[in-house]
Amino acid sequence: MTAPDTGAAWRATILDESVAEDAAFLDALRADPTITVHDQREAQRADLAWTRSTHGRPAPSTRWAFYPWRRALVGVLGEADFRRLRLDRNRNKITEAEQDRLARLRVGVVGLSVGHAVAHTLALEGLCGELRLADFDTVGVSNLNRVPATVFDLGVNKAVVAARRVAELDPYLETRVFPDGVTDEVLGAYLDGLDVLVEECDSLDVKVRLREEARRRGVPVLMETSDRGLLDVERFDLDADRPLFHGLLGDVDAAGLAALSTEDKVPHVLRILGAADLSPRMAASMVEVGRTLTTWPQLGGDVALGGAVIAAAVRRLGTGRELASGRLRVDLEAFLDGLDGIDGLVTAPDLVEDEAVPAHSEPAAVAEHPAVAAVLEAVRRAPSGGNVQPWRVEVDAHEVRLHLDRGRTTAMDVAHRGSYVALGAALFNARAVASAAGALGPCTLFGDPAAPDLVATLRFGSGDEQRLTAAAARVLARGTNRALGRPAPLPPATTAALHEAAIAEGGRLHLVTGRELGAAGEVLAAADRVRHLTDRLHREMFAELVEPGAARTDVGIETRTLGLDPADLAKLDIVRRPEVMALLADWDAGAALGEDTRDRVASSSALAVVTVEGAAPADFVRGGAAVEAVWIGAEAHGLAVHPTSPVFLYAVDPADLTTLSPRYADDLARLRTSFRRVAGLAPREAIALVLRLSHTEVTAPRSRRRPLDEILSIT
Repeated sequence: MTAPDTGAAWRATILDESVAEDAAFLDALRADPTITVHDQREAQRADLAWTRSTHGRPAPSTRWAFYPWRRALVGVLGEADFRRLRLDRNRNKITEAEQDRLARLRVGVVGLSVGHAVAHTLALEGLCGELRLADFDTVGVSNLNRVPATVFDLGVNKAVVAARRVAELDPYLETRVFPDGVTDEVLGAYLDGLDVLVEECDSLDVKVRLREEARRRGVPVLMETSDRGLLDVERFDLDADRPLFHGLLGDVDAAGLAALSTEDKVPHVLRILGAADLSPRMAASMVEVGRTLTTWPQLGGDVALGGAVIAAAVRRLGTGRELASGRLRVDLEAFLDGLDGIDGLVTAPDLVEDEAVPAHSEPAAVAEHPAVAAVLEAVRRAPSGGNVQPWRVEVDAHEVRLHLDRGRTTAMDVAHRGSYVALGAALFNARAVASAAGALGPCTLFGDPAAPDLVATLRFGSGDEQRLTAAAARVLARGTNRALGRPAPLPPATTAALHEAAIAEGGRLHLVTGRELGAAGEVLAAADRVRHLTDRLHREMFAELVEPGAARTDVGIETRTLGLDPADLAKLDIVRRPEVMALLADWDAGAALGEDTRDRVASSSALAVVTVEGAAPADFVRGGAAVEAVWIGAEAHGLAVHPTSPVFLYAVDPADLTTLSPRYADDLARLRTSFRRVAGLAPREAIALVLRLSHTEVTAPRSRRRPLDEILSIT
């Protein structure tokens, strides 16, 4: 006997005993001992009579629904009565007229992980008359934390699993399944006649392609991102020119995105997610993807919430209520944080206006010595940690005095040793320019015991020194180049010149090359991880970063100078968040935080470790002069220079390491010992700075400097 069409493997077959063919098939099913028969039709009739008066209505009809994947036959009311009974508890929350209107809605759901909850909730509330479900993937065990499937569904297509669950809820709801996903071949058929598209897929280019075609057809698009309940509404039915993703991706199209590597797609994905607004745990987890995590986490409760949020939006769309384009967050954690034991609604905090940055005045006329203006500009151009420029300058017709500005410091500037290095570099610049002008005179370090912050005094004279004069031309051109390089051996002449430059200023140079670069890179990467995971160090590090267009770009490090590609720049919005770093520290995770440093060291030709004998302030000033001499010499030999500052750089004893990072002091001690061993340092040598030397054709932008009126006093 030929059975009636039992449809696909996800659709219930409705059988009517009054139809001969159906009746014969029903008899065969009942006779099959492998078929379970479940008949609750009388109870359903009684429930229907209890919930609503049947006066004037014909007696309810019944049908049988056959579920081939369950080998089960179920007795149900006829379609109209089944729908009336099943949705009875919706009444007033959804009126009968609204329910009838929603029953004509055709909704597509692409991506049936989060989308499963969406599809099931739409079916639960009777918010559509047709569901189109698309997903190419199958259910795996790792999906069972958020997809309400079972172990019996493992290996089954996700769209089929969702359709089966919907069919077991409502055998009459029309469901179409696209088990290969929404490919270009079926995109037109999938969207044809659709009223609402719910997009929950993972592929970025598919996300964009769906929106391109939905916009062309005037189909509104909804998307729920389960972290912090982010809902996106794009009303292409009201605005045919609306930019995709609210313009967050700029001028991109699906074809262009499809050609990008996974890494190149990262900035676009983070713009959609709103990296700065991710929950701390999600943001911290993004750092661990590819290391301790295979992909980003999702919770079943968050996914269920997403189904509810999308259902609310579909109700509005389907009943003609107002629903604007835009995005919002339904953040349950934030709402729960707002509970304070006092009845009432939690309100948002008042906004605080940023304080205005005072305008700079023009500097007063400088003292009347022909070399003064050039010397001051050379001081301004000196390098300093975080570009904080920790100096104050006094000048008259006879001398220039460099003072330490103790207010411009950070935790890593232990005992102001980094500031003394910066002042040493500034002093070198001043001497070089004075020499080129034939105005070089004697120089004194810490010449006034009554003024401990007077670091150096340079008298104007009539002398010059050939090596300083040769360096003067490069003082103003010197800059930091953080770009990735291509490793190449340093020529012997270059190596000799750099050693001589350091020695001439009272320092020493240790070059780390070859295999030792890998070991040094691992140490520096681990130190960078500590810097990220130590709250104060992390906050100070990101306080140094300045975005283009900020009110002030003459202090700190502009992000445009970091040598980061778009993917890494996008990740900054995650890495800059202290609460994210705190979670990574609690998890003892975050190995990826040092990857950038490791990659840059690996792309280098050498690390130049500039040292001095001793650890007194004057020693670090001399070390700063040696650093600047080596830096300028390296650029003269065609090398790009990038200062690298491990957390332990200016720590000279265990107490310093504990002050820097109490939690990771032992780690820092081990890393410091390892680095000194790799660099070949003697016990009494202190590091002034580590310079990464590389070969690159990239021209780096220059950091700006404070105006003279902020650093200069004329006496």
